[in-house]
Formats: sequence, structure tokens, C-alpha cells
Amino acid sequence: MLYPQMNEKRTVFDLGGLWNFYLGGESLEKKYLAEPLKNPEKMYVPASYNDQKADKRYMEHYGFVYYQRYFSVPNELKSKRIVLRFGAVAHKCVVFINGKELINNTGGFLPFEAEIDPNSLKEQNLLSVAVDNRIDLSTLPVGNEVKRAMFGDGLPDFESVRKTVIKNKNYPNFDFFNYCGINRPAFIYTTPKEYINDITVITEIKNGAAAVKVSASLAGCEKASVCVFDREGKEIIHNADASSEFVIEAPRLWQPGNAYLYTAKVTCGDDCYYQKFGIRSVEIKGDKFLINGKPFYFKGFGKHEDSETHGRGYDGALNVKDISLMKWINANSFRTSHYPYAEEMLSLCDEEGIVVIGETPAVGLGFSYGNEAEQAKLNARAKHHKEVLEQMIARDKNHPCIVAWSLANEPDTTGDPDRAHEYFKTLYDLAHRLDPQSRPVTVVVCNNDYVRDKTATLSDMICVNRYYGWYIFAGDLDAAKQAMTQEMEYFSKFGKPLMITEYGADAVAGIHSAGANTFSEEYQLEFYEAINSVLDKYSFVVGEQAWNFADFATVQGVMRVDGNKKGLFTRDRRPKLAAHHFRKRWGEIPDFGYKCNNKGE
Repeated sequence: MLYPQMNEKRTVFDLGGLWNFYLGGESLEKKYLAEPLKNPEKMYVPASYNDQKADKRYMEHYGFVYYQRYFSVPNELKSKRIVLRFGAVAHKCVVFINGKELINNTGGFLPFEAEIDPNSLKEQNLLSVAVDNRIDLSTLPVGNEVKRAMFGDGLPDFESVRKTVIKNKNYPNFDFFNYCGINRPAFIYTTPKEYINDITVITEIKNGAAAVKVSASLAGCEKASVCVFDREGKEIIHNADASSEFVIEAPRLWQPGNAYLYTAKVTCGDDCYYQKFGIRSVEIKGDKFLINGKPFYFKGFGKHEDSETHGRGYDGALNVKDISLMKWINANSFRTSHYPYAEEMLSLCDEEGIVVIGETPAVGLGFSYGNEAEQAKLNARAKHHKEVLEQMIARDKNHPCIVAWSLANEPDTTGDPDRAHEYFKTLYDLAHRLDPQSRPVTVVVCNNDYVRDKTATLSDMICVNRYYGWYIFAGDLDAAKQAMTQEMEYFSKFGKPLMITEYGADAVAGIHSAGANTFSEEYQLEFYEAINSVLDKYSFVVGEQAWNFADFATVQGVMRVDGNKKGLFTRDRRPKLAAHHFRKRWGEIPDFGYKCNNKGE
């Protein structure tokens, strides 16, 4: 699915701004879709609705909300193909135009779109969206149906208290707040009736030159041509046939920290599209992760789309700030934990040379069959997992910043190791079939019994989240180093690269302790110094991504004080003590060749 683009053949209308809004209940009420809302509130789009009002009803809402606005399409464009597109709406939604259903969608982190019949349009058209924020065993991310949040409050087990009636609300089986609404940009765009539906760019570096293939999926027209321009706008390939391979001599490569992008102009009949792409290679060789044939070392973060007011909503200015802070701290990468991020962020990483691991929203997965009703939900979730993997790769396949795919974060892979392995082997094979670049595929695991696990080593690159010194052996960094060493010794036997995709300790900004007690900035710093001293000893460890880039919101509960405080930066992006440690450390670790001998091994 191509991102909406304004060019000489296409038009884009941004639907962002103030929408009318109504906080609904647990049942879908179509009257709020078919008719104008009476006495509506105002809500900004794109952004989560939860933090925009000074009223806890919005933070604790469970069920449907309704958005409305009017739009117009100029008469001269009604002869074109007209499409309504949402970047992401969390988690389920149904869309009406002028009282009639246009489309419904499941999944809160990927785009969807539908064509609008020009004959159905008036001078002023009512666009209505109903959004359901509820999560359960069938959704991604997963909701907990026993009314007990991962790190929050819940219904006790003893009978005398179980008689207490508590209101319905979401219990996430994940440790971040369930921000919902129209979280990403919404557009109406036009194309000619015969149009380019999709574009795929594949590059291969051969003997100092680049073999490039730009193929196009077409609707209505039979043949497309391609012109390629360098970063300065100079045409270097003229009217090549789409799907034929052409060669760029002495190409400028896309490099971490030194991005270079080309542009392919694809033309088909009366339509055209400008697709940016980078020339770079990604492969795993032995226990090394190679970019452009050189051993790469990941320095960076797990992250969240999370900020005050916007919630999980798209904030372009904040994305620019975050990338700037990553460069300040000498990071080169992050994982889209724990869902696909906005396309606009990935395009920014393409431009800035930031390496990204793209992850599906599959967080909180268990594999227990339970009763028949629960099994039906698990089956629906498995089907949805394949769908979002397919949609994520289809959306992001051309981004040079994406160097690997993560199938899930912290699934239960040890409760039934064989079933988990079978489940992820199917997804692993699917990802390799779907990706035209066949990037490395991984599953990010976090379990204590890593010897029992059979999924981590299935991956092309082993990715583990580990919290020795925090959730395990809290406050005892000597024990943490011993446990980390034992685990690294175990994984060293598999001959694969390993990356620490999460490790960290909560630090409340401003709390200091001469004894480096837990929750102090000093303890967070000493935690990282201890674990890094172990990681540095193993050449097969090819990366470290601290958890987390910045403090972020979570469900209320006694385990979280105003959210998760594991950020190296506060939620408003102020560096903690450990950030300065990493700035120095990562400044001394090269992007390429770290822990390698003169042969790069």
C-alpha cells in the first residue's frame, strides 16, 4: 500500500485537525455514525483521545468512541479515483460516509483504506468513525480476561473479596498504556482511474555496482516505466521498463549514520509515483550481523510511541526530537517495540540513517488451549497475527532503515515449548516468503528457563530481553553478572548472533543515592555498567538496546509510579545519569567492526 503522495498526477487532502467526538458505551450505536452528533465535544486528530481531556473517564474508557467531521471534494476531482485512508485506528473501527458503511478494520497499528464512490458525494459529506478500544485474548496486543493487569490492579483470588463488583475496563497483558483513537494521520487522496497500486524495490550489490529492480503492481494499465534520480535530482536511469533489472554503477550506499537515498519515478498511463529507496545489503554470516558486508553493532533502544497529550498519536516534531537525541547519545538503532510504528517515522529514519527492527503488535502471547471459547479466540488471534505480519511487511518492505523483522515480543515460549516453536516456525517461514529482501527474522524472548525454550534459537538472530539485577536479583549486581554470564555461555554454543533487545532498571528522575539503591539514577547507571561488562566479553553479542528510550505511560498499579521509569530520558526527554554513561560508551564503540579481528571475524 503506497503512502499518499501529492504530485503532478495525485492529490492529497489532510483530514487532521479538530473532529467532533462522543464517548460511547460497550455496544456499537449506529445512530452516532448515521446522524450528526448532538452537542459533541472536540477532539484533535491524529492523537489518542485518552489524554486530551482533564477527565479520567477518557483514560479509563472501555468500549466505543465516535468521531465525526465534514469534508468536501472539488468537483474537478470527482472524475478521479477517490480514496479514504487511515494510518492507524486502535483497535477496531467502522467507517461511515453520509450514513452508509464504507469499511471496517481490525488492528490498531497499520493503515487501511477504501475507495469512495464519487456519485455518493455531496457538497458537504459526513465522515463518521466508531472506534472500539477493547482488548482480549483474540487481539494484538493481548488483553487479560481474568481482570488482572500485568503490573496493575486486579481481582483477588480469595472468595470473600471476589464478591466485590468492579467496573469493566481493559486489563492489558502488556506493560504500556492502551492508548486508542485515530492515532495516525487520515487522508483523502486521488489517483487516475488507471493507477499504480504498489511498488517493490529490490537492490543487490555486485562487484561495486548495484543491480536494481523496480516492479509495480498496476490497476488498469498494462506497462510501467521507471526513471531513477540521485539525491541531487540528477537522472541516472531513463525510462527503463518496470520489472527489468538495471545497473547503477558506483552507487552511493545507504549506511547507518550516513544515509543516501535514490528516487524511482514510476509512470503508468496518466499516473506516476515517486518511490525513495536505498542501496544496501543485510545478511547474517556466522555469528555476525552484516550491513553492506561489514559486521554491524546495534547501539540503541527499545522505544514507544508515547508522549504527553498525544498519547500514542503521531507527533512529527517529537519524532525529529527523538532522532536528534539518539544521535546525541551516539545510538544507531531502535526496535519498534511493540508494534509497527508510523510510516512517517520510518521515512525519517531512512533519511537520518537510523537502523530499525520492525515488530508486529504480538505482545503478551500465551498458548494455553483453555476452554472452547478461549481456544476460538486464540485461533482468531493466530489468524490475525499472520495478517498483521503480511500487512507490516507489505507496508515497510522498501524502507532501507528496516534491517530485520521481529515476530513478537516476550511470548510464553516455555509453558509448551514444542507448541510455541511450531507456532513461530510457521510465522518465521511466512516472513521470509513475504519479504522480497528476505531480511533476518527473529522473535524477542524473555523467559527465565532459557534452556527449556525452543523458539529463541529458531531465529536468524537470537534476541533476548533480560532483567538480571531488576526483576531477578533486584539490587544484587554481583548475582546479576553471574546469571548473565551463565546465559551467554549457554547461547554461545549455537553459532548465531545474539542481541540484548531489552535490559534496564527503573530510575525516578531526581532520586539519588550514595549507596546506589534501587530506583535511584545511580543504581540504573551501575546496573548498566555491570551488565555491559558481561556483554563486552562475548564476540557473538552484536548489539545492546536499552529499555527504554524514555519513560512511558502504563496502566495504573502499585508496580508503576506514574508509568514505567526505565527510560534513559524522562518522558519529556531530559537525560538521566545513565544517558551520559551511554553517550560516552557508544561514542567509543564503532558502528562497524566492534569485537572483530582484522579479518572482520
